[in-house]
Amino acid sequence: MPPSSSDSSVLLQRISSNNTHDFAYKQSHHQLQRRMPIPCSTEVPDSVSRYHTHTVSPDQCCSAVIQRISAPVSTVWSVVRRFDNPQAYKHFVKSCHVVVGDGDVGTLREVRVISGLPAASSTERLEILDDERHVISFSVVGGDHKLANYRSVTTLHTEPSSGNEAAAETIVVESYVVDVPPGNTREETCVFVDTIVKCNLQSLSQIAQNSAR
Repeated sequence: MPPSSSDSSVLLQRISSNNTHDFAYKQSHHQLQRRMPIPCSTEVPDSVSRYHTHTVSPDQCCSAVIQRISAPVSTVWSVVRRFDNPQAYKHFVKSCHVVVGDGDVGTLREVRVISGLPAASSTERLEILDDERHVISFSVVGGDHKLANYRSVTTLHTEPSSGNEAAAETIVVESYVVDVPPGNTREETCVFVDTIVKCNLQSLSQIAQNSAR
């Protein structure tokens, strides 16, 4: 179900509100920067971290959420890789319909979200699907929503527990870059999107751990 805290409610209202002011698109807005939003305190393999380096413009924000799951990578990946079935663990998604493609890179899906969010539908393109490295990425290319130019990358890797392979955990890293909606700050936008991603990954954790029992 959607976040119930008062802070999240305010963010939902602010991001979904109509705003007639346009961005003052200055020349400096052409400047881009590379950012890897994974916290420095979190160790991830170099082979994983490179997927989370994003090109971010001054009118965008970038963040990452990390979730530890007590289940094998294969179990977690079997859920995450289903581009045609995000509602399996994303509770904000009401339905999903593949409109172009057969699940390979370039496939387009139309997602409809539950009421209460600043969106009705989202058209999304599969950008990366790497079964060997456990990497999936998609970008938002259309739809009725307030979060423009959204791109997400999700990676999975194993972290042994005290050298015990049998007790290994799956580490899920999901990062994104997105335009900051008019009338909102980068901080507000990141808090809002982080809340959605965290809810999704917590749901994924529960589903994967139940399947692994």
